[in-house]
Amino acid sequence: MGNFKVWNTLTGRPPLTGIKDADVVYFDDTDLSYEAEDAVIRRAAVQFAGIPLPVEVRNQARVHLWFPQRFGFAYPQLSCSADMMLNFASKTHAVAVRLEADERLHIAAPFGLDDIFAFRVTPNVTLPNREAHERKSERAKAVWPELTIVLWPD
Repeated sequence: MGNFKVWNTLTGRPPLTGIKDADVVYFDDTDLSYEAEDAVIRRAAVQFAGIPLPVEVRNQARVHLWFPQRFGFAYPQLSCSADMMLNFASKTHAVAVRLEADERLHIAAPFGLDDIFAFRVTPNVTLPNREAHERKSERAKAVWPELTIVLWPD
């Protein structure tokens, strides 16, 4: 969502243009059950009830358990929620913001922010995510024709 907000601001589009949902992630490896994650999802639904788009809440400690069945290839077990960004299909989307206790924002961008400000979507070949990169790139290009899409290497 972060790069979409930047592109909307830089191109003068309404703030939520092209944004399907908001992702909220956390890391709790003390209980990897679906039931524990679902309890957090239900509590978050109450907190985010007034937001004008869906909010997806996911425990990054358990993604490796369901990812292969859903996407058809293995996903590494993570040691913290920030590590999820290392596996995104596109480096450009690997940006997260955390609200700190002192109300400051912490921005994590393991591949940097250059792609966002250059209106460029760059693949991340860490996992075999070609299909996701191409699908998300096509969708983004339809909303922001200013984008340059870097093709998945052969």
